[in-house]
Amino acid sequence: MNYRPVLAKAAANTLRRLDRDLQRRIVARLERLCIDPLTPPASDWVEGTEDLRKSRVGGWRILFRLAEAERELRVVAIRPRGQAYREL
Repeated sequence: MNYRPVLAKAAANTLRRLDRDLQRRIVARLERLCIDPLTPPASDWVEGTEDLRKSRVGGWRILFRLAEAERELRVVAIRPRGQAYREL
C-alpha cells in the first residue's frame, strides 16, 4: 500500500533550493519511501524519538513521520547531516 508524501513548508523550501541532481535523488528516495517506508536501509528510527524516522541521501537526511490512518508520509525536514537532528 502506497503512502502519499506531504512536505512541511520548510522541507519543501529546502528541496526547492537544492541543485537539480540532489533534488532528483531526494525525490527518488521519497518515491521509494512512499512504496515501502519501513524497510531498512531505506529508513531507520531517529534515536530518542517515538515516531520520527530518517532516510539518508548522501550527506542529507530526510526526516519523516508516518500517518497510518491517512496513509501519509509526512516529511518534517530535509537537512544536511550536520544539522539534521538539531531542534527535534
